Amino acid sequence: MPEVAIVYHEDFLKHFTGRGHPESPERLRVLMQTLASEGLLNKLVAVTPRPAPIETVLLVHAPHYVHWVEAKCREGAQCLDQGDTFVCSDSYQIALLAVGAVTAAADWVMGAENRRAFCAVRPPGHHAERDRALGFCLFNNVAICAKYFQTKHATDKVLIVDWDVHHGNGTQNTFYADPTVLYFSVHQYPYYPGSGAECERGEAKGDDYTINVPLPAGSGDNEFLTAFREKLVPAAEAFHPNMILISAGFDAHADDPLAGMRVTTDGFAEMTRIVAGLAERHCQGRIVSVLEGGYDLKAMPASVAAHLRVLLE
Repeated sequence: MPEVAIVYHEDFLKHFTGRGHPESPERLRVLMQTLASEGLLNKLVAVTPRPAPIETVLLVHAPHYVHWVEAKCREGAQCLDQGDTFVCSDSYQIALLAVGAVTAAADWVMGAENRRAFCAVRPPGHHAERDRALGFCLFNNVAICAKYFQTKHATDKVLIVDWDVHHGNGTQNTFYADPTVLYFSVHQYPYYPGSGAECERGEAKGDDYTINVPLPAGSGDNEFLTAFREKLVPAAEAFHPNMILISAGFDAHADDPLAGMRVTTDGFAEMTRIVAGLAERHCQGRIVSVLEGGYDLKAMPASVAAHLRVLLE
């Protein structure tokens, strides 16, 4: 049986995005309550993160951008982009804590075979570019985690599976010319942020190491699972990753208010099962999963619970 950790800190609730904002502290508050009430927390190893050093963030982000985020939060800025990435005075430190969570997860899973970790973090990360905040995201947690595995743990081939309903533009751009990271995304298209067309396949040495499966609104379990079985699995088997990361957004759920997909809780469980099979064949069972989107306060916690039950199998 695999060991599964949950990486969480109550300070994630201090990242305040304003009244009515969908990426609210209530997301994690309700999630942790749900996991406790369903008896899952007792089955998980609790890992408490610390804020990452700036050097770790610089694995992906430009120094001037990191200092800019720090300064804007210290000044009391309310928004870091032109639309919806709202922050408070604590947000910079909490973003460092989110990065610290994914690196703590990386260190923990490397401590033994057949270990998996779920990082219950906020703010999310996969839209954050090298020098730009976007889509609720300050620092790109999953991209940094991939780089951390490669630099700290000599993990030379990383697979990133992104099933958030929004395309992970920041993650894709980080590794677009990099053949050591295979990025797979299934997402609603056309939709925010506008990237993620099938023709976006990487460039230079990274050509064919980006796989986008854009799906129309209304797609559900069948379409997502077909993408996993027909696109992800053959590519992953050929790539032979020695680490798998998941950008685990649950906003493709049928009940989510921010998108138009029809994935069910069981669908997320089956996607998890497919990725777990790849991990067993290629990565000694190891997976790091990181929360991205998911904004319905019933559907998201239920889907995370289903995801964790499969990781525990």
